[in-house]
Amino acid sequence: MKKPKKPETVTVNRRARFDYTLGDELVCGMSLTGDEVRKIRDHHVQLKGSFVTIRNSELWLNNLTLGAETARNIKLLATKKQISSLEREKVTGSTIVPTKLLAGGRTIKLVIALGKGKKKYDKRETIKKRDLDRGRF
Repeated sequence: MKKPKKPETVTVNRRARFDYTLGDELVCGMSLTGDEVRKIRDHHVQLKGSFVTIRNSELWLNNLTLGAETARNIKLLATKKQISSLEREKVTGSTIVPTKLLAGGRTIKLVIALGKGKKKYDKRETIKKRDLDRGRF
């Protein structure tokens, strides 16, 4: 019996960690065409600037950059229970942010997280802390 491949990180949205204070994460499947799958497996994908919306009790990924063009809106696969909990959190002011794209074996998954937007002084604090950890000052 073969072991399933461990998911490999294809891309990470580093900007999301800087712009948002991230909370709970959720791993979702994606409804993709064959061409989109090939571009993701070849690492021709970028999460920067993409965001998740909820329409008609469904999750949609918008502004995913695949190769040279921006892709269509991609439906994310999650259970109704997960979507309703995300909807409740969104009402309180949280944003749903895509953080990682995973590909392993036959599956391609997207890791999304609930995030609260950081203020400018929070971002400065993050830069300061990062520089101190590196030993620049």
